[in-house]
Amino acid sequence: MATVELRFSALPSHVRTARLVAAAVARQAGVDDSVLDEVRLAVGEACSRAVGLHVRNGVSHPVRVKLTQQEKRFLIEVGDGVPTPVTAHADSSAAEALSLAAGAGGNGGGEQADDTMGLAVISGLVDDLVIGHDDDGGIIRMSWPIADPADDEL
Repeated sequence: MATVELRFSALPSHVRTARLVAAAVARQAGVDDSVLDEVRLAVGEACSRAVGLHVRNGVSHPVRVKLTQQEKRFLIEVGDGVPTPVTAHADSSAAEALSLAAGAGGNGGGEQADDTMGLAVISGLVDDLVIGHDDDGGIIRMSWPIADPADDEL
């Protein structure tokens, strides 16, 4: 199980680098080429969301991106480092997270709407999506299947 970890300052200019690294590692892990654009876009949305949360909450910690090649899946985790409210529950499905985000953004203005829109875009790109938190803050977990090398021989 190979893992690549990336940490970057919460600057929008670093999101592009995270997208490129994610696509390169996904390709090396065996993710089908037809899915690489989805990987790039999903990582870009997750990292952009994390950068926005850092800026709005005054967080100085770096954004965390962890790319893991598992036996049959390629897993990406994007951590935002923003402290999670005490009322937050354990990891939730994409649908639950979108519902919570939309409810929280009732009068929250454009920033909350951007967060909800980003999550909606990600949920449309990723079949296996979990939005939750760990000890360091919020986290988005996404995964894609790894192509079976035996399929290439057919």
